[in-house]
Amino acid sequence: MPTHDPTSPRDLPGESPGRSPEPVHRPDCGAPDPQGTRAPGCPPASARDAAPAAERGDVHGPLGFLRRRHPRSGGTSATPRATEPTSAGTTTGAPHGISRGRDLRTPSKSGLREGRLLVPVLAFGGISVAVMQTLIVPVIAQLPDLLRTSPANASWVVTATLLSGAVATPIMGRLGDLYGKRRMIMVSLGLMVLGSLVCAATSQLVPMVAGRAVQGFAMGAIPLGISIMRDELPPERLGSAMAFMSSSLGVGGALGMPLAAYVAQTADWHVLFLGSAGLGALAMTLVGLLVPESGLRTPGRFDVVGAIGLTVGLVGLLLPVSKGAEWGWGSPLTLGLLGGSIAVFLLWGLLELRLRDPLVDLRTTARRQVLLTNLASITVGFAFYVLTLVLPQLLQLPAATGYGLGQSMVVAGLCIAPMGVAMMAVSNFSARLSAKRGPKVSLMAGQVLLAVAYLAGVFLMGAVWQAVLVAVLVGVGIGVAYSAMPALILGAVDASETGAANGLNTLMRSIGTSSSSAVIGVVLARMTTPLDGAEVPDLGGFRTAFLIAAGAALLGLFIAAFLPSSTAGAGRGAVRERGGKVAARHVPTRRSEPRAGAELPGVGECETA
Repeated sequence: MPTHDPTSPRDLPGESPGRSPEPVHRPDCGAPDPQGTRAPGCPPASARDAAPAAERGDVHGPLGFLRRRHPRSGGTSATPRATEPTSAGTTTGAPHGISRGRDLRTPSKSGLREGRLLVPVLAFGGISVAVMQTLIVPVIAQLPDLLRTSPANASWVVTATLLSGAVATPIMGRLGDLYGKRRMIMVSLGLMVLGSLVCAATSQLVPMVAGRAVQGFAMGAIPLGISIMRDELPPERLGSAMAFMSSSLGVGGALGMPLAAYVAQTADWHVLFLGSAGLGALAMTLVGLLVPESGLRTPGRFDVVGAIGLTVGLVGLLLPVSKGAEWGWGSPLTLGLLGGSIAVFLLWGLLELRLRDPLVDLRTTARRQVLLTNLASITVGFAFYVLTLVLPQLLQLPAATGYGLGQSMVVAGLCIAPMGVAMMAVSNFSARLSAKRGPKVSLMAGQVLLAVAYLAGVFLMGAVWQAVLVAVLVGVGIGVAYSAMPALILGAVDASETGAANGLNTLMRSIGTSSSSAVIGVVLARMTTPLDGAEVPDLGGFRTAFLIAAGAALLGLFIAAFLPSSTAGAGRGAVRERGGKVAARHVPTRRSEPRAGAELPGVGECETA
């Protein structure tokens, strides 16, 4: 955390760092006597008359933030509070250990502050990113022929996006804390557009893999959007907004699959990437026009060495997880990468603990509420991805197998789409449940619903309507669980670390989905039955996969049970000391308090918790 700088202009004459200013006795420099003389210490009349307004004590002058403020109507204090950001981008009189995130808000329309435009625009950006991630799913089986390569090489088209997305989420979150969250959302969406155009223009393996890797950096837009909501929205709108944004990843994926399947069957497959580029460009335009830059900034430097270390460690972990079934789980390459990633993470952790401005604050990450929420996120991500691995295959296998439902790719996508609708529909319910009972209860309820859905799914595989019902039940559980996670994370971290903390939580979900793909892939590859000279997953493999998903949900329920029961102030910008004690809470400016032309433009008050 930044320490107090005694030379900062916020320390007025007669003040001590972190203390209220003492009265400064100045001579009476009123009108001069008839002879033109003044009291000792007063400037000549002409000099004083020409002095800037702020130097005469006028708080509305360019240096007015250095002067005492007149109390608001009904207020009692004439001094800026301890953690109140100033127009100079500092925090007045903040005690040691409390974040001094700079408040650089610009005046914005009241409708944006209330979330009428802010929330749908940011959610649309998240849905666009999710559609990009899943658009390749309908053509995965045809990729070797389309790219004229082997199936092993073609799988890199999917793996590249997974790896770059995992790396991007914490890095883009930290960059957003430092340099502006809206700016980093624009960068993320811009990279999505660039990568989509590269993929649309090629049928070669290497450019396609490179384009998909660039696309993966768009994954940072979702946690950044949640962070902007925390900074900008009033408390009564924040819970439902974060719940909707958090579920956008699943909503976009579920709704994008049938659309991508239809396009793949009726048009050239490159149109998929052109559509992704168009969605990204539209999202960029809306964000640029309608989303204000977040007012909170974190002073400090970007941890380049930490970013490189995290990248190497994540690649070493996720690459063998994704390729282990192909390379062999006991092969020297797989074991070597896993062992190397462990060593890199240990060294990286030691480095992060020694840095003043780390990429990831491991002390914050180790807090019980943050740590357990992230661990539970892995289990939710694992359970979520099982459905997308099992149901499309079950629906498309021919009826000749005795259990396949014989549907087309488009119909299979349409059967999964209700999962996304269910996630969207329950986001408000989850927000109300979190507000009334706490986000811990919401997370546990989501895990219970997931376990029940998958256990029921073991016996609901005989008809299309049963598959749709299972998708809806899983969507409800995922929606409730995903909606609770931002409130749990943001209720336990400093307001200056929201981007990085949300990015890390999104990374945990990605690790869950990657692990799910590896584990369920092994199960379905070993439990097979012959069909026309090929091996396809049998009914026992599908049921085993659902049982594993139910077990993951129950494990998450067990983890969530140890979360702190009291989460007061979750998601409302609690400013905390390193020990976890809440020091102050940032409250955004209300509509009734004009942001433009005020004494401290765009700055809300700070309430002592």
